[in-house]
Amino acid sequence: MTPVLVFDGDCGFCTTSAGFLRRRVAGSGASFTVVPWQRADLPALGLTEEDCRAAVRWVGSDGRPYAGADAIAAVLRAGRMPWRPVGLALQLPGLRNLAEVAYRWVAAHRYQLPGGTPACRLPSTN
Repeated sequence: MTPVLVFDGDCGFCTTSAGFLRRRVAGSGASFTVVPWQRADLPALGLTEEDCRAAVRWVGSDGRPYAGADAIAAVLRAGRMPWRPVGLALQLPGLRNLAEVAYRWVAAHRYQLPGGTPACRLPSTN
């Protein structure tokens, strides 16, 4: 199975970020695919719409799913140099916790970030 990054295709910021990962991290010799969850075969990937609404997802070649900062770290580890060591570093104790905090902040504010629109705003959990 080819590893796949599954992102929110309805979010401009997410689409821009996924494009960056496709172009800069995977490059021309892509070892993974990048697809919006709205066009992905979620059951075949072992994912649900709810999973994908909650966070970016990575499904590795072994079928193991990752979410949030762990998914981003997995993408970077699967990419070309110099991204691989960055992905490894994001899994180190301490840095992993910081990466998760940063991911949650970005996800919560994605509508305010470059490429984001009001439609990118996540539903309130209050």
